[in-house]
Amino acid sequence: MTADMLSAILVSGIVLGSGYALMASGLSLVWSTLGIFNFAHGVLMTLGAYVAWTVSNAAGLDLGLAAGAALAVAALIGAGILLERMVVRPFYGHRDILLISVMTTLAAMIFLQKGIQLLWGARLKQLAPILPGNVPLWRTTISAQEALIMVVAPLLLGALWLFLRRSRIGRGIRAVGQNPDSARLIGIDVSRLFIITFALSAVLAGLTGVLLGSVRLLTPEFGADPLVKALIIVIFGGLGSLGGTIAAAYLMGIVEAALTFYVGIYWTPSMIFLLLIVVLLFRPQGLSGKVVR
Repeated sequence: MTADMLSAILVSGIVLGSGYALMASGLSLVWSTLGIFNFAHGVLMTLGAYVAWTVSNAAGLDLGLAAGAALAVAALIGAGILLERMVVRPFYGHRDILLISVMTTLAAMIFLQKGIQLLWGARLKQLAPILPGNVPLWRTTISAQEALIMVVAPLLLGALWLFLRRSRIGRGIRAVGQNPDSARLIGIDVSRLFIITFALSAVLAGLTGVLLGSVRLLTPEFGADPLVKALIIVIFGGLGSLGGTIAAAYLMGIVEAALTFYVGIYWTPSMIFLLLIVVLLFRPQGLSGKVVR
């Protein structure tokens, strides 16, 4: 392997990993706080991209990408709150909430996906890049938008880490994730923090959609493949570990880039699943998850 090939694989893997890390961190946040998987997470990414396209594109409101991203974030906060209140909250305290939430969030995913198709149609769309042009990077060249993703993703994830560690609400979310009953006994408003967690997760998905919407074509199924990858990453990194999820996202991005180079895009998804199975055979708790005895 030449140095040029190695640099192309690594840079491509880091770009992929940055998008996966943003997407999977929202999914991991909901799992670690509420103990459920939100299968509508991918369609929230799609919704964010479509809202940004409508606000920014000349065929829509033509207000610019900054306004599009801002309104996408606002829309995703509302969507996250509505999802929590309508498809998850009615089942809090139910002993089978994990299974029920799989069905309700899957139903919400289908409903939203069909709604997006009705509103925006099936014709392909694409956001304008925030930064046009190309940039040279370590013996290869990538688009400026991809370089932006590489920079913005760690900044957003660092802000999320600081929020969870240093803010009162963030510490409350972590306390609820460790033991909601104990958190309630010491006066923490658990229901309010569940809403905030869902809204925060939805915003992360929407921002991922805005960032990736100019390097991929928008369709109503835009978030389906990233959702599957995010699920793999959350399990691979260790359930409930945000740090493990982020590390797994970047590792998965680099592995996927290498597999695409060596075995082609057709076999890469199968190889990733095979790799996940092998890892879980030796570490069922994931890369950084804790063994439950």
